[in-house]
Amino acid sequence: MCPTVLVIDDDAEFRRLAVQVLGAMGLQVVGEAGTYAEGAAAAAELRPDSALVDVELPDGNGIELAAHLVSLPWRPRVVVASSDPEATSTAAVQTFGAIGFLPKEELVDGALATMLTGD
Repeated sequence: MCPTVLVIDDDAEFRRLAVQVLGAMGLQVVGEAGTYAEGAAAAAELRPDSALVDVELPDGNGIELAAHLVSLPWRPRVVVASSDPEATSTAAVQTFGAIGFLPKEELVDGALATMLTGD
């Protein structure tokens, strides 16, 4: 069974692109969410192995959501993303338990699959 991913981003176009790219990387996207609340609920329901979370969500901070997600009992791997490459840093999000930070322009980089799966 391939690793599962939840994509949480308020930009529907980015979510569609992320689903395509992650699928091509051999990951199974099990759900999408556009807000903090939807993302937290989807994670609890779907129990994904990992999540790709936008920094800016309309109802909350994606870095705080990342901290919530990694505290769940199954401890999903979380990568935080943003269209602003200077929105945060890997070191900053790692203090909240996330694996790393990825500027959205680097989505197609194979490093994302490694970050999400730990392989």
